[in-house]
This record gives sequence, structure tokens and C-alpha cells, in this order.
Amino acid sequence: MRIITTVSSEQPSAQIKISIGASAGGLEAFTELLRHLPPATGMAFILVQHLDPHHQSALPELLSAKTRMPVVQVQNDTPIKPDHVYVIAPNTVMLIRNRTLTLQARPVTPEKFRPIDSFFDSLAEEFRFNAVGIVLSGTASDGTLGLKKIKAEGGITFAQNQIVGRAGR
Repeated sequence: MRIITTVSSEQPSAQIKISIGASAGGLEAFTELLRHLPPATGMAFILVQHLDPHHQSALPELLSAKTRMPVVQVQNDTPIKPDHVYVIAPNTVMLIRNRTLTLQARPVTPEKFRPIDSFFDSLAEEFRFNAVGIVLSGTASDGTLGLKKIKAEGGITFAQNQIVGRAGR
């Protein structure tokens, strides 16, 4: 895997924010991405993964072993810094407001829980054309509506092909 990154803006407010949405099956692809990234890209990487709401997450420890960038499990009101990896906390909805990651309690509703769409929507509103949304392989549709919002705001979107995501196994 070859990763080429360029950031043309020197202003922190214009830095590119890359958000990755994944079901549990996307962890392998995300760790592979981190393994190939240099520690100084000038970008922030934010992982929104479907987590068990009743257990603590081991994501920060698992991902820290794959990158030299700091990996942070988001606490409420976490400022976004370049060259950091941020992961959602269990049993929460994560949003971006005023260049800060915020957490809300997971809603108790009969509707399907869509944390990736919720985050991508806030990413698109906050960063518009400096937003990048990536959905890694999985079986659900969470993230598809959020990708459309990012694209409508001029951002960049990617979705991993499930066949490609499983190739080589």
C-alpha cells in the first residue's frame, strides 16, 4: 500500500480532517492504513467505529501499536490537532463543533443507531471542502448518507469495496 499525502494550507483552521467510519470488520483496514502513514501528515484522523455500548474499548491501545502518531480516545470537548488519531468512546455519539470533538450519550430510540452518519454530517458542516470521509468495509449502510453530505459540501469521499476489503484472505 502506498500512501501519498500533501497539505497545501499552512493555516490550522484549514487543515484537512480525515474521518473513517467502520464496523468492527473495518479495524484491519484502518490499522493497515495507519501502519503506512508517516507520523507527520499535517492531518487529523478520526475513527468512528461501531462499538459495544457496554464494554470499554481497546482501540487506543490496538491502534497505538500501529502508528507513531498519538492515539486519543475522545473525551468531551477534545480540540482537534494535526498528526493525531482520535477514536470514539463507547456508548456515545461524536460530533464536531467549533473545531472541537464533542460527545453525546448514545440515544435510546427504536431507530437504528447511525454514529458514522451523525459524525460525517457534523464534519461536512464544520470543514466543508477540507473534510474527507472514508467508509471501510462492513455490512450496514451507516455512513452512506454522511458521505453524500460531505460530497455536497465539496469534500472528498471514499468507500472501500467489500470484495477488495476481503481480498487476500
